[in-house]
Formats: sequence, C-alpha cells, structure tokens
Amino acid sequence: MSDDHAQWEPGAEEAGEAASPVAATAGAPRRAGAGSNGQPVLELLDVSTHYGLVSVLRGVNVRIFPGEIVCLLGGNASGKTTTLRTILGIVKPTTGQVRLDGEDVTGLPTKAVVAKGVSMVPENRRLFGQMTVRENLELGAYQRHDREAVRADMDRMFTIFPRVKERLSQKAGTLSGGEQQMVAMARALMARPKVLLMDEPSMGLAPVLVEQNFEIIKQINEAGTTVFVVEQNANMALSIADRGYVLQTGHIVLSDTAENLLHNPQMREAYLGEL
Repeated sequence: MSDDHAQWEPGAEEAGEAASPVAATAGAPRRAGAGSNGQPVLELLDVSTHYGLVSVLRGVNVRIFPGEIVCLLGGNASGKTTTLRTILGIVKPTTGQVRLDGEDVTGLPTKAVVAKGVSMVPENRRLFGQMTVRENLELGAYQRHDREAVRADMDRMFTIFPRVKERLSQKAGTLSGGEQQMVAMARALMARPKVLLMDEPSMGLAPVLVEQNFEIIKQINEAGTTVFVVEQNANMALSIADRGYVLQTGHIVLSDTAENLLHNPQMREAYLGEL
C-alpha cells in the first residue's frame, strides 16, 4: 500500500510520531461532542480474519466514536460483511482485537456481544418470515428484562416507522422490501444498542426507498445511536456519514472524513479496486 493512502496506524499518536494531515483527521470524530472522552465506542485493532486457509481481513484498524456515523465502503468480496461478522463474534479473528468501550470482546459469543451493546441489521433483512411483525420486534428485545422500557421503545419504533405499526399482525415475509427493511431496523433498535451495525442497507431497494432509508439512519443517529454502515453505494453512505473507510481485498486502503473522501481523487480508484 503506498504511503499516500490515508490510514490510521495504531500507536502512532502515543509514540509521538508525526501523522499525515489526512490520517490525523480520519482518526478523530468530526462532529462536535462525539467521543468527548477520547475513547472509541467500537475499535478494531490490527484484525486479521481467515475462513480456513483463506485470508479475508488483513490488519484492519477501525475506530468509531460515540455519536458518529461511520461507513465502510468496498466492492464485492472486499471483506465488508466479514468485518461485521468479526465484530459480532460470528467469526473469530486470527489476530488482533475487537474492543467495545475499551473492553476486549474478541471472540465472545454473539449473544454476549449483543448484550454488551452491539446490534445488527443484516444484509437482505433476514426477518423471521412466518412470524408477525410484532413477534420480530419482540425478538429484538429478547435479552432485555425492563418490560416497561421495552414497551416504551416499541412505541418509539412506531413513531420512527409508522408503517410498521400498521403491519404489526402481518407475517413479516409478506411485507414489501422497504417495509421489511423498516422492521429489520426497528428489531435491531429494540435491543437499545450502543452501536448499530448495518450491512448493505440499500440492497434491493428502489432509489426513492434508498434515500428514505438513509434519512431514517440519520434520524436514528441524531437520537443518540452510533452507527457503522457497510455499503457499496459510496455516494449515499458518505452523504450521511462523519467518516469513512475503504476496504479492498481485506485491506483498509483509504480512510478520511466523509467530506474529504467525496472529493478525494484516490476515492474512485480505491473504491473500484484499480490501485
């Protein structure tokens, strides 16, 4: 990887090394108030992940601060979904650490990671199609025991997603793609996550629904949830994000603020894998 690719190097700041202007910008939250204690809410430190003998992630470093929207961009087979699966403990990294609020959660069972504050909207929604919309939402809160707060959060979902309320008794598998995406997002939010992971939220949706979907992501973030979005639609993801990372064949090849990435001449090359 050439030296002019902006990438955060762990330990550089602590060692007093001079960081490039882009790398320095990429390593800190852009929005006022985000990460005020200086600690990332979610962090991947030199993470490498394999499927058998196949190397999928190679030395990935990502930092996400409280209150941010951060996007991970890349083409097919770049390792984006594996990054999320590694965070959730579905896949255990070969080397490196996943840290949540400074705590090492590397390789914990998915149930434990969710209990510590990470929730996910999976690619293609993956609802329980034979269950009702209400039952899908209730499953999102299955580890919670604060019943009154769960009911309050259910009402909050109806405010964010009015269409979901209209479909409560309908089987989830009979909903349209846009409606299923709303239910999947509401289900994930019912866990009250510190960090919401989203895997390809634009996939399979009409353009007008994609715009609506990303507007809802902004609203969720403004209400206090940190969001990590994995997405191929670079322009749409960067339009709502604070910062972004570009992943190519398992490597982070570029990282910066969303605004700088939108205007970076390397962005097209890195995103299209033409380096």
